[in-house]
Amino acid sequence: MSNKFEALKTSDDSGEDENCSKDLQKIEKDALTPLTIPPGDHKLQYEYWLWFSHRSPGKQASVQNYDQNLKLIGRFASVEQFWAIYSHLARPSELQSHSDFHLFKVGIKPMWEDTANQRGGKWIVRLRKGLASRCWENLVLAMLGEQFMVGEEICGAVVSIRFQEDIISVWNKTAQDAGTTARIRDTLRRVLNLPPNTILEYKTHIDSLKAWKAVPSTNN
Repeated sequence: MSNKFEALKTSDDSGEDENCSKDLQKIEKDALTPLTIPPGDHKLQYEYWLWFSHRSPGKQASVQNYDQNLKLIGRFASVEQFWAIYSHLARPSELQSHSDFHLFKVGIKPMWEDTANQRGGKWIVRLRKGLASRCWENLVLAMLGEQFMVGEEICGAVVSIRFQEDIISVWNKTAQDAGTTARIRDTLRRVLNLPPNTILEYKTHIDSLKAWKAVPSTNN
């Protein structure tokens, strides 16, 4: 079981970019090797990997440095392996602003351009400060327990810590499947115990990428 808790100690040293890129290539190659599940462990339906990213608030973002900021914390394939990682992590509410946890099925990177994500989208929930830790844990447990009941449609989930609010999103493969996206929305509302008047926004990854490229500062 790969487990890198040092991923939470972020660095803004741009000199590490080349090494980060090489690390990601190695991680993708290593991920093809299935994890060994000890006898007696409760196997999950899918194998997952957990990523962490952090960006300094004043630092301009780009697709390239987003990729380089991703750090693998660990991967797991059983309930016990999940808790071995999760129990040592800082909770989202304890993270610095502009920090993110990304929990995805192994083989799917938390990027719009990934093959599994290209035709998909995400449900977005904006939370007032103080709710992210509870909501994130409820969402993660619902994902691992297959409570969404949409087969292989779920790609992953992200919790994003920001200055004035926090954001949780659930990514799925097929944005055009209205029935599936509606089921994900309804399940998300239930597992997070959201008030009836809470607004959930659905955004396709194609639209997200277009919006990203339309902002001149992100292309510097």
